[in-house]
Amino acid sequence: MSPSPVTFGAASPGPAGGGRPKLERAYLELRHPPGDGGTSAPGPHLSRIDFQFNPKELSLSKQARWERKTARGARTAGPAEFKGPEPSKLSLEMFFDATATHGDGVVVAVEALFSCCVPTAQTHNRRQGTPPFVVFHWGGLTGFVGFISQVQAKYTLFTAGGLPIRAVCQVTLEELSGSQPGQNPSSGALAARRVHRVVAGDTLALLAWQEYGDPAAWRVIAEANGIDDPMRLRPGTALLLPGPEEPRDHG
Repeated sequence: MSPSPVTFGAASPGPAGGGRPKLERAYLELRHPPGDGGTSAPGPHLSRIDFQFNPKELSLSKQARWERKTARGARTAGPAEFKGPEPSKLSLEMFFDATATHGDGVVVAVEALFSCCVPTAQTHNRRQGTPPFVVFHWGGLTGFVGFISQVQAKYTLFTAGGLPIRAVCQVTLEELSGSQPGQNPSSGALAARRVHRVVAGDTLALLAWQEYGDPAAWRVIAEANGIDDPMRLRPGTALLLPGPEEPRDHG
């Protein structure tokens, strides 16, 4: 049984006919690791962790690894040799507050984040031991696909009985090894993408035609979602649709 979404309440829709726009709530989508135990495209949807409040800032980092060989007694530094790029990292802050209810929502949310650093039950049973893969979503910004490498939680308020009801969490996501399908490795791993919920009659070719005007671009969608059999789409499945510029990158 998949774990339930961790949420503190959905965003309120805006008034009909215009007015204030609908608030887009950020969330982390947890996905099953690939069945082969590798770091290819993430598997099906597992669960999600909602932001109670949208992040005030996002921090992206990218490093290049260089190495210098030194000689004993040399008066100058040796030439630098490029060894390759380090993975992109996305750091963000998640704030949880349950002072209005004095419930255990804060504890549940923090435990859900910590669970992203341990193997899923399915991979543990298969003795592969892989934590869930994570996709960061915020409106049309859904391009960072990776895993959570670090979680730091600081409880700042408690009930009289000692139950934490407020917490600030620092979360670091690290991109998967290699360039993921539909991802420009120099873009910082954030791109405008969209999530489509499969309905009866959907096919990858139809979605590619509707999204990009090219039914042959179905392979991009298949790769981005780790789909081996494009003829078997289950209604209700959430598909990650790469940005419109990405099919050209795969042409």
